[in-house]
Amino acid sequence: MTTTDKTMTADDVVSRLSSGMTIGIGGWGSRRKPMALVRALLRSEITDLTVVSYGGPDVGLLAAAGRIRRLVAAFVTLDSIPLEPHFRAARQRGAFELMEIDEAMFMWGLHAAANRLPFLPVRAGIGSDVMRVNPGLRTVTSPYEDSEEFVAMPALRMDAALVHLNRADRFGNGQYLGPDPYFDDLFCEAADAAYMSCERLVDTAELTGNAAPQTLLVKRHSVTGVVETPNGAHFTSCVPDHPRDEAFQKAYATAAADPDAWAAFSERFLPAGGDEKSYQSAVRTWHEEQK
Repeated sequence: MTTTDKTMTADDVVSRLSSGMTIGIGGWGSRRKPMALVRALLRSEITDLTVVSYGGPDVGLLAAAGRIRRLVAAFVTLDSIPLEPHFRAARQRGAFELMEIDEAMFMWGLHAAANRLPFLPVRAGIGSDVMRVNPGLRTVTSPYEDSEEFVAMPALRMDAALVHLNRADRFGNGQYLGPDPYFDDLFCEAADAAYMSCERLVDTAELTGNAAPQTLLVKRHSVTGVVETPNGAHFTSCVPDHPRDEAFQKAYATAAADPDAWAAFSERFLPAGGDEKSYQSAVRTWHEEQK
């Protein structure tokens, strides 16, 4: 049996996306986000997106660029900075619709979509304001003797998912080497198409040469394309390959607070005619200037 080579570039990925899509973005807060793919998306004209994410700077950058129509999230944080500044500003001006749900509800929505179910019952959300701020949510009653009431968490189906792993092979098997798998496998399984960037492409045999088979989080059957993007999660963490770039994250958050400062930051690091190579080069130069 032949196995398909799924390698492509970040721009190839974006060429398969379109305005109006529902896009899932893996990672968690400011950890292992597919930022190189997000930056490629920002260089396109794609807009009017529904974004599904345990949000971090992926949501912040897309919000700052006005690309989000609807956001489904449990939070949007930079971790060491509690609230993502661009997200805060966008919400304060009512820039997009928000479905804000409990973290467990979000996970159950991914599970429902991955299993092609319309919803799954979950206790999370009962007795909270989640039902008040999301009037479209419904409850279901157990058909058994307990007759317990649950939130009927709808499936979080996506047109495409973007995730970032430490290692991958060219066939779409993805490996995490850090302390947490997050939910990248569920994002891939819940989407019609999934695109995985990685710190390094390796031969399939190397994936388990020095790591346990359990680290093979993402399976090739759920992946449409693989992109090698060294340091592609920057400025979020991708342990053990690189930690979060706290100095740069602080500069990002500081610039976000002032329109002129943000314009200068964007021109330097995210110019319209730039690419991932120029971004990484600009970041290295910035770090040299800080010494």
